[in-house]
Amino acid sequence: MADLFEIYTTLYDHFGSQHWWPGDTALEIMVGAVLTQNTNWNNVSRALDNLKKDNLLSLEALVELPREVLADKIRPAGYYNIKAGRLKNLLDLVQGECDGSEDLHAFLEQDREALREKLLGVKGIGQETADSILLYAAGQPYFVVDAYTYRILLRHGLVPEGADYREIQELFHDNLEEDPAIFNEYHALLVRLGKTFCKKSKPLCSSCPLYSHEPLLDEYLS
Repeated sequence: MADLFEIYTTLYDHFGSQHWWPGDTALEIMVGAVLTQNTNWNNVSRALDNLKKDNLLSLEALVELPREVLADKIRPAGYYNIKAGRLKNLLDLVQGECDGSEDLHAFLEQDREALREKLLGVKGIGQETADSILLYAAGQPYFVVDAYTYRILLRHGLVPEGADYREIQELFHDNLEEDPAIFNEYHALLVRLGKTFCKKSKPLCSSCPLYSHEPLLDEYLS
């Protein structure tokens, strides 16, 4: 198996730091993690700007905001009615454990496994969203797995076809130091690679920074 840390350093040397996750506060990162489901970051950024413009990016303001108004504010992120519901579900969890925004960090600093279970218990919050919150908002060492991660590892023969989320995540947890900073940067670098070289169709393998990393499945060598 190719050395995962060697792959990380290759990508870092090629792309540099990706400065993820964009967000001024832990709450903004949490909101962004929900909004980014099934859309791109440009759309999420527009939705977040709508909330910022009206001073709505606080726990108190979002809790008080009617669901239909929230849906209208986040419209640029797509699936806005569904995402408004998911955000309200997440806010219900947070509000139930916090007296206000000042307690949000205490909420995020609780036992990481317990926090993950609570997040996964929120309707509309799956593993990728939960781990994005854990990694980027709480600074907990959970590797975030997405479609880019699966595609890149599959094409290099590092995971079998059909590998599930936890199987892929454990590959990183078992072979890398559990360092949130490395997990943060690595995930961002894989996304960058997937967007620029390891595309879903017509991947640019010959110019990819990982081209020399074996194994690369024969079907992608053309």
